[in-house]
Amino acid sequence: MARGSTRPTSRDVAQAAGVSQAAVSLVLGDKWRGRVSETTAERVREAARDLGYRPNLAARNLRLGHTRTVLLVVPVLTTEFFAGVYTGAARIAAQHGFGVVLYPSPEGIGPARDPFHSAQAALDGVLASSMAADALTAIRGDQLPLVMLDSDPQGSLGAATVNLDIADGVRQITDHLLALGHRHFLHLAADIPSWTFAVRARELATRLATVPGTHVRTVHAPITIEGAQQATTAALSAPGLPHPTALVCDDDKLATGAYKAIRRLGLRIPDDLSVTGLDDLALATAIDPELTTVRLDAELFGERGMQALLAVLDGRTPTQGDIPVQLVVRGSTAPPPNRP
Repeated sequence: MARGSTRPTSRDVAQAAGVSQAAVSLVLGDKWRGRVSETTAERVREAARDLGYRPNLAARNLRLGHTRTVLLVVPVLTTEFFAGVYTGAARIAAQHGFGVVLYPSPEGIGPARDPFHSAQAALDGVLASSMAADALTAIRGDQLPLVMLDSDPQGSLGAATVNLDIADGVRQITDHLLALGHRHFLHLAADIPSWTFAVRARELATRLATVPGTHVRTVHAPITIEGAQQATTAALSAPGLPHPTALVCDDDKLATGAYKAIRRLGLRIPDDLSVTGLDDLALATAIDPELTTVRLDAELFGERGMQALLAVLDGRTPTQGDIPVQLVVRGSTAPPPNRP
């Protein structure tokens, strides 16, 4: 169809696809499921592509009272994991005509200032990490349609939750170390009062409690290489305590700091001390020996979170079930010393 300089309209798309303008609106507004067939929806999308049709979102949003903008609240922007979460969330949002605003809640200084004159006027919904939940109060994001990531399903402001199966990840780590023969453990825990880190501590203690002769000692550290190094040095240098043969770290960054401490104490990994992490960041294969850790698919996590938020916005119940995680065994774990 020759349009010259005239912008194609929804009527043009309807005529090209052989459907009504109402059907075009449903399909391009992603409201077609259960109302028109998959075949019809694809015919409308194809006609829109062929014509170069772009809906006037500004006018549509003004009419419907929607901005088609969602907020992703994370604790920090400087971690590889949350970059992956954003990438996955933004990918799904774009497929449905939504934009994503990324909002960090800086560590150590409390919630950032509200970047909006009115979050409720500027946003359709919020996707937030449990570790940045305090930021929701600052922007009144808890009064918008909300999905919480990495959060207690029983206590997340009444919101839907999307979680990685962190508990199973810790069980996989613990079972791997137990199978190697380890019985004396040191837990290097993140010094953050968050549900996701409480799960790590609880699952480690629960699993070890089922095996006679095991012992676990916990020390806390900020999630920095320096903080982990200092905490590990103090824990391994403490007199009169059983020497651990396995160090379980709450994440890979903590494990990297622990590596430095272990080496400076003249110990070898894994000959004297096995070390595990959790995340499978790029750091895990940059250190030597490469780190045994649990792989968390951050992009899939972001995708599932955004899909859940879109379901909430559409009045549907989000898909249930935690996202599986996978133990990746590398060179940082081995049987404990003096084991036959």
